[in-house]
Amino acid sequence: MSVTAAAGFRAVGTTAGLKPSGKPDVAVVVNDGPKHEAAAVFTTNRVAAAPVLWSRQAVTDGRAYAVVLNSGGANAATGQQGFRDAHRTAEHAAAALGCSSGDVLVCSTGLIGEPLDMERLLPGVDTAVQGLGTEGGPAAAEAIMTTDTRAKQSRVDGTGYTVGGMAKGAGMLAPGMATMLAVVTTDADLPASALQLALDRAVAATFNRADSDGCMSTNDTVILLASGASGVAPDPDEFGAAVTRVCADLARQMVGDAEGAEHDIAVRVVNAETEEAAEAVARAVARSNLFKTAVFGQDPNWGRVISAVGTVPEYVAAFDATALDVSFNGVQVCRASGVGEDRSLVDLSAREVRVEIDLHAGDAEATIWTNDLTHDYVHENSAYST
Repeated sequence: MSVTAAAGFRAVGTTAGLKPSGKPDVAVVVNDGPKHEAAAVFTTNRVAAAPVLWSRQAVTDGRAYAVVLNSGGANAATGQQGFRDAHRTAEHAAAALGCSSGDVLVCSTGLIGEPLDMERLLPGVDTAVQGLGTEGGPAAAEAIMTTDTRAKQSRVDGTGYTVGGMAKGAGMLAPGMATMLAVVTTDADLPASALQLALDRAVAATFNRADSDGCMSTNDTVILLASGASGVAPDPDEFGAAVTRVCADLARQMVGDAEGAEHDIAVRVVNAETEEAAEAVARAVARSNLFKTAVFGQDPNWGRVISAVGTVPEYVAAFDATALDVSFNGVQVCRASGVGEDRSLVDLSAREVRVEIDLHAGDAEATIWTNDLTHDYVHENSAYST
């Protein structure tokens, strides 16, 4: 049920003292092979954190032996020293593991704008390396948590191979990806090019459709490692579907753990001209604070939905603005951009809310997962650095 579910992987989570709380804050995932194929997707934020810059460079050859992750500090907006610290972390781990520093990827998460405490981090890496084991996946998933309330892990079994993964993320959830780190592992025997294709498609359909608060992080990283230990080279489409299932599960867990949220909301747009148009419309609604507060208040205010739909430019999504249908939890409260069923028929008391928007413009669809905007979200994020 984690990054060690697939054969050929060891992991660990430990405490280095980076978090004032004293909770675990360093994780290491090692690919024992026999293959060391790797792929990755990173944030599109132009203010990319030092570990993103290091790992983006290190994975260009399609190889990785290990990933070192820390919570308790993002190492973002830390200048040249931050990059040197990321490089130093990779070198330190490589020396302990007996590999090249260029085969060690580095991930960090936490507060932006503060240097990492390397005097704590590096001994923590040593401790982690000494504790690596095939049962260490859950501890690793716990060590990368920040504002998460629970660890996030997933597993899918293919035909003779396994895909497993862990992730963290509970806020700053918006494409590219989120304030999230994810490591996905497999014992399938596939080259880096096949891994990258599967990961790109999976991220586009899952992590990039989790949009909690419209805020893009500097540290987003999703890594896919393949050990080849199963000896099975699966059909690329089957493998891609397995990777997507793991990523979808992890993304859904993030939305379910979003900071202060009381509702998980699926905004599904159907009958759009293109999938891109459906996604754009769904995202416009998902990012509407008026819509999100209405769901928090258990008010199926469809007017806020169609007003958000109408903000999408025609060149992005073509539709007839007088023909929109909107349903909340199966009750069509808006018909042809006018009054539909009585909104009192809608029950929004459950955690999960499903909103469907029919554009009547084609046959494409897309779903964005988001959450409501609550008092607790405002409180938690108003005091994040203090």
